[in-house]
Amino acid sequence: MHPVRTAILDEHEIDVAGVSAVLGRFDDRIRLVDPTQQQPVDVILYGVREQRPGHDAELHLLLRDQPATVIVLGWGPDAPQVDWALSCGAHGRLSKTMTGEQIVNGVETIHRGRDRSAVLPLDGRCHPGLLDVGLTPRELEVLTLITRGLTNQEIADEIFISINSVKTYVRTAYRKIGVLRRAQAVSWGVQHGLAVETAGVRELAAPVV
Repeated sequence: MHPVRTAILDEHEIDVAGVSAVLGRFDDRIRLVDPTQQQPVDVILYGVREQRPGHDAELHLLLRDQPATVIVLGWGPDAPQVDWALSCGAHGRLSKTMTGEQIVNGVETIHRGRDRSAVLPLDGRCHPGLLDVGLTPRELEVLTLITRGLTNQEIADEIFISINSVKTYVRTAYRKIGVLRRAQAVSWGVQHGLAVETAGVRELAAPVV
């Protein structure tokens, strides 16, 4: 069995050094790869940004731009950012409080058991609470456009449906998310990541060091 080629991405240099030192003791099972070099990689251990609430645009792009297994690594197993990351498409979670043996076992298990047929959420649809409210794809689309500031008529023109259909989707979506007014719907949409657009995400993304 070949060692799992593993890269570590974390905004904190000390965490990169610490995790590298721990995994370096298992070089028969883990081969550490420099993420700044153009080398094949099987697994990326991504340091979840626990002090930054909400959607992680850089992780979002990372998951969609390369085929490696991405495992989020954090200190707090119950941090909301971990749930965001998993809803965005991360393949598993591990904790920096684990022993080296536990992390290595976790890397191997998650990588080899990963469902490679899974479809990643569309841009702006990574919030872990979206599935709970039961929005249909069309309701979610209309709510996303409301969040981005479009009027009902503009939404109708954008997705080629009648204004009456838009109003119907607005009513059913509002009922499901528990709001009565447009301003409340916009606030809900922003809180649930519906304001994210592909171009905006790419402009915000920067290399993780």
